[in-house]
Amino acid sequence: MIELDNVAYSYGGGELLSEISLKLAPGSFHFLTGPSGAGKTTLLKLCYGALMPTAGDVRLFDADVRGMERDDIAMVRRRVGVVHQDCQFLDHLSVSDNIALPLMVSGQDLLREDANLKELIGWVGLKSRSDALPPELSGGERQRAALARAIIMSPDVILADEPTGNVDWEMSQRLLRLLIELNRMGKTIMIATHDLALIRAAKAHVQARVLRISNRRLQLAGADL
Repeated sequence: MIELDNVAYSYGGGELLSEISLKLAPGSFHFLTGPSGAGKTTLLKLCYGALMPTAGDVRLFDADVRGMERDDIAMVRRRVGVVHQDCQFLDHLSVSDNIALPLMVSGQDLLREDANLKELIGWVGLKSRSDALPPELSGGERQRAALARAIIMSPDVILADEPTGNVDWEMSQRLLRLLIELNRMGKTIMIATHDLALIRAAKAHVQARVLRISNRRLQLAGADL
């Protein structure tokens, strides 16, 4: 689905990532760890075409990103749901409308998708908050709304960048359960996180591969995690 082969990425004259090879197979579950500034967000962006590698090859659903036009990359991104670390919303729109934005941008019939939208909002536990505005939400509610927005287009792959970084442990567990449930539906999941306790909790319920960025390279993390 997503494959990186000997990828490097440089920024500001320095190499941030080097010799990165990774394959996200259908239905797999990955955690991506590493210290702040190691390049976790950059690696995620390479995985959905938001950044181009300075060396090596990135293939998204069997297509080389270097040969893709902007419209091609936009179409591919519909198959990849991204939960961004900063959870940006349009504050003048309701939670429901913010979640539905990808449908509107892609030109889909919102009336036809209304039942699916309501079901999704209920699934993430925001039914009672669907008419609220983003500034009225708690941190955990914002994260669940961000997850719902990321999967509204039924993507094949979900990439989550520190989705539990600003919420308490109970909400972290709730978000993790949602992501595990998506994986059981056949979705490919990769979560960037520094929370080792979250990884340990997940490994009791799902077969997850734990990767670590260290010294610009990607390594398979030890079994002690």
